[in-house]
Amino acid sequence: MRLLKWLSLAAAVWMIYWSVAAWGLRSGISSWFAEQERQGWQAEFHDLETRGFPFQHNTLIQTPVLADPGTGTAWRADWLSLESPAVWPGQQRLSFASTPQRFSYFDQTFVLEAQDMHADLQLAPGTALELETLALTAGNWRISQATEELFAAGGFDLLMVQNAPNPSYAISMESKGFAPKGEVRRLLQVRRDQPEQFDALRLKANVAFDTAWDRRALELRRPQPRTIDLMLAELHWGEILLRATGELEIDEQGWVNGELALQLENWRSLLDMLESARLLPQGSAREGLEQLLDLLAKLSGNTDKLDARLRFQDGRTYAGPIPIGAAPRLQLR
Repeated sequence: MRLLKWLSLAAAVWMIYWSVAAWGLRSGISSWFAEQERQGWQAEFHDLETRGFPFQHNTLIQTPVLADPGTGTAWRADWLSLESPAVWPGQQRLSFASTPQRFSYFDQTFVLEAQDMHADLQLAPGTALELETLALTAGNWRISQATEELFAAGGFDLLMVQNAPNPSYAISMESKGFAPKGEVRRLLQVRRDQPEQFDALRLKANVAFDTAWDRRALELRRPQPRTIDLMLAELHWGEILLRATGELEIDEQGWVNGELALQLENWRSLLDMLESARLLPQGSAREGLEQLLDLLAKLSGNTDKLDARLRFQDGRTYAGPIPIGAAPRLQLR
């Protein structure tokens, strides 16, 4: 009888704890949305509900909407689920609706449909909720605009793991079966014999940011990359192969400085696609760039394969001593 009484007392205490923690989670979410509205955002949802007793807190947010007028970005979905162990809310799983999610940037709206999309977050103790680990995965997914499908893939994996010294992260990304669709293929003027899917699309790098990734990254400003140790960026699409490695620094204006080692096969086809998409200058400027790349390819001993080093300095891009255009800018908004 005494054991039964102690078990009953423990169960009652746990039930009270679970209920109070569930109320705290819902109150925290409601307060966060209200604070974003006070800051000028559109931040709303239809309903909150918490289940999962006795070992989990599963909080379902119905029809969440977030829009930041400062950056012109917005997101809405049918629902978002937050799941965590009852004993530690810092280990969160965010599960996303398989129904359309809408992302907007000013007057452009894109629709994401993804199967089994979820993000596992490990957060450091404290009110800042500093990100220690993020693992984002999805099954089949596609992106469309209006009624036109733009991209599709059979899977996606992103992993961010905090390094020392903070705020630095080891980042890896891979998309399986990535395929440009419809309007994108027409825009790039892709040949009919070009495969539908990429053979590989992956990234591996160590990135140091100017501030930590925590709750302020969503509320105030995105952390900006300051150094990138690029171990591998790879794009393989039929006969086109692009690999890049290098070390880069990014200044406060977002200008990239440093060097990239490039390996590019069938570079003329890629150049044609970039020009078709108006990502390269047309006319004589394109001809000059093609002549330069042809010279660099001949120096490497194979006119279809390019092994070169690009240097970014003072807002310009150089191939050896020759300037070939503006340096890229990298800013997260």
